[in-house]
Amino acid sequence: MARNITPRKENYSQWYLDVIKAAGMADYAPVRGCMVIRPTGYAIWENIQAKLDAEFKKTGHVNAYFPLLIPDSFFKKEAEHVEGFAPELAMVTHAGGEELEEPFAVRPTSETIIGYMYSKWIQSWRDLPVLINQWCNVMRWEKRPRLFLRTSEFLWQEGHTAHETAQEAQEETLKML
Repeated sequence: MARNITPRKENYSQWYLDVIKAAGMADYAPVRGCMVIRPTGYAIWENIQAKLDAEFKKTGHVNAYFPLLIPDSFFKKEAEHVEGFAPELAMVTHAGGEELEEPFAVRPTSETIIGYMYSKWIQSWRDLPVLINQWCNVMRWEKRPRLFLRTSEFLWQEGHTAHETAQEAQEETLKML
């Protein structure tokens, strides 16, 4: 057994962290809750991303990118619709030496901005389906971080589609699963 690795039967959580560190996959960053993905860990991510991206494209999905900063008003609007909504947001309140008119969240997810953009892009059923995938990073203020499992900033993939009928949406969901 490798040195400095807690036995799995003794403490599974610590064993997991010890293996990641011993394999040189990641380290904790100087920012609480964040990690630095080392070359070995990043190579694994690149392989996963390349294989999934190729599979997504076979189904007609295309990649797009949405902003890292999302207006706070988008989350306030969402909170009106989601009971118990309490996002773990990192907020940008100042830029260029000035206080911003409206704070921005550092992307905790992209649903709000994607929904906003879809409302501009989709004018009728003729614009459907929309099959978009995004590879990005996400920021959520994690209370108990764990390398690769729960960190404040992490690499992310999310697909967002829009369809003419609920049945088409259901079929798409099952296909992607």
